[in-house]
Amino acid sequence: MDLHLRGKRVLITGGSKGIGAAVAEVLAEEGCDLHLAARSKDALEELALRLGGQYGVDVHIHPVDLSRSHDIATLVETLPDLDILINNAGDIPAGSLQTVDERTWRESWELKVFGYINLTRHIYARMKARGHGVIINDIGAAGERVDAGYIAGSTANAALMAFTRALGGASLRDGIRVVGVNPGPVATERITKLIQTSDRFREMAARFPHGRAAHPREIADMMAFLASDRSAYTSGVIVTIDGGLSAGTT
Repeated sequence: MDLHLRGKRVLITGGSKGIGAAVAEVLAEEGCDLHLAARSKDALEELALRLGGQYGVDVHIHPVDLSRSHDIATLVETLPDLDILINNAGDIPAGSLQTVDERTWRESWELKVFGYINLTRHIYARMKARGHGVIINDIGAAGERVDAGYIAGSTANAALMAFTRALGGASLRDGIRVVGVNPGPVATERITKLIQTSDRFREMAARFPHGRAAHPREIADMMAFLASDRSAYTSGVIVTIDGGLSAGTT
């Protein structure tokens, strides 16, 4: 299916690995020009070299700490006008209310919750001035299937779900669509490591639908569709991709 995305300019945060790298590859296949932001310069350079060479698209890298408001503002100043923003950067640790201390909780929210909100504030204003754009928030199914053992993440994701619905419910007036994606367990490096090192995650993994986590590409393909005009009437909604876990299946 041709998604008619060729030539679109896209910023992907957390774009050096995992779901971010997967959606970068899908959009490179579609002919998009990419801007990839993450902390790891080496990983960004390696991915940009591969995608640019393989698909013949422009790939620009932005090593940046998106938990810092000043760094976000500096990043935005270096960017061209964007057609698509994919908020994906985030790393919130597992743990209960008693085991996740205040400093850890705040630092992880600065990247994922306030990072998404602050970057969206900047990019939304520029999209509004042009009268079009798409913003996709990669959130996480723990926001609807809440987990006391991942309380900082569940609470963050629930907040971002509300943010996405509130903004996306009004954004079409400005020519902008805002949507969210809630992946369940995805076979990223982080989740794979948790399964290998945590008895709790190993027990959870044994109950995953199809006996496996989702492939990053399965999430990325949905993001590409949502970013395209084939999904032009979609805004203010969250698409959950977790094999039915949030619906209560086993």
